Amino acid sequence: MNRPLEGLLVLEFCQFLAGPSAGLKLADLGARVIKIERPKTGDACRQLAIKNLFIGDDSLLFHTINRNKESYAADLKNPEDLARLKKLIAKADIMTHNFRPGVMEKIGLDYASVQIINPKIIYGLVTGYGNEGPWKNKPGQDLLVQAVSGLTFLSGKDIDGPVPFGLSVSDIMCGNHLAQGIMAALIKRAKTNKGVLVEVSLLESILDVQFEVLTTYLNDGGKLPDRSGAKGSAHAYLSAPYGFYQTKDGHLALAMGNLLDICSIINCDISDLYIDPSSTFENRDKLIVRLGETFKTQTNKKWLDLLESHGIWSAEVLNYQLATQVDSYKKLEIEQTLTLEDGLNIKTTVCPIRLDNTKLFAANPAPKLGLNTPDINKEFELEITT
Repeated sequence: MNRPLEGLLVLEFCQFLAGPSAGLKLADLGARVIKIERPKTGDACRQLAIKNLFIGDDSLLFHTINRNKESYAADLKNPEDLARLKKLIAKADIMTHNFRPGVMEKIGLDYASVQIINPKIIYGLVTGYGNEGPWKNKPGQDLLVQAVSGLTFLSGKDIDGPVPFGLSVSDIMCGNHLAQGIMAALIKRAKTNKGVLVEVSLLESILDVQFEVLTTYLNDGGKLPDRSGAKGSAHAYLSAPYGFYQTKDGHLALAMGNLLDICSIINCDISDLYIDPSSTFENRDKLIVRLGETFKTQTNKKWLDLLESHGIWSAEVLNYQLATQVDSYKKLEIEQTLTLEDGLNIKTTVCPIRLDNTKLFAANPAPKLGLNTPDINKEFELEITT
């Protein structure tokens, strides 16, 4: 199957997670993505491991977000390497980077300079907090961005301190936004025949993720989110019964639903707590506790069979061991196995997008540092003659 971005050349001057995850999306959709890496060390993510897991010389994390890419080693401070890169940029469709403000300006690869080299280039720029303002040079790191965004006061109980998200959510969402912006820019370029500057920041991305609750805060008299004091409540702004509940042998989740209907189905008396519909928020904690006492009396299967038979939105709470074994997970074909050059195999996820009923499996694993440099030099005639 021809993929929609086939024929597009992307130069990725990015490391860590946000920029490379955008490149991963573009590569899965068919673009040719060349990582521009510093010699000897490469993308810092090659040595940034989760749980200290490495495959060969590189971290499992690096392999996770750099499949289907090529690696070109170049020293941006070396005049000859920089000259080669400028020749390559002249032939590229898209260029991305996540250097701190001012770095690319110093070496002549900022957007204005690159436009002179290639007027039709789409230039994607990732920052931590934007290109201007007092935080422009602050390290753009996921946990730090979570810390200043308000996000960490949405999860947990009211007596907890701030609770960070269990994923690099700022990086991941910023990468998604960069990919979206680039694809929108491709459409604009097709109409105007001109280059486009696409800018995203980690902070703006994580604030955008919170658009529902931030809008609530901004229109609710500046009142802070009211985290529940009851265990299992999953949302600072949603009423009972929304949340997780412990059962006799596990946990179940209840989404939005008519509280009176649910209580009738599970035979839970809340007549002293439910006065009118506003009680579902005003008495949220007490209602969640009351429901929780009832749910502890029976097994997950007993409750889920009963709730689902009445059309109540509910689900069993699964860990990774269980979640990866259910039939729905297997039917989605969300896993793939990639074989590295040294014969080692890694299991990873697949692009979540289907095109014409076809999954977009990866063709190649992440590249070794500088693997493709000689071939790229030859293909694009990048050798410098004196």
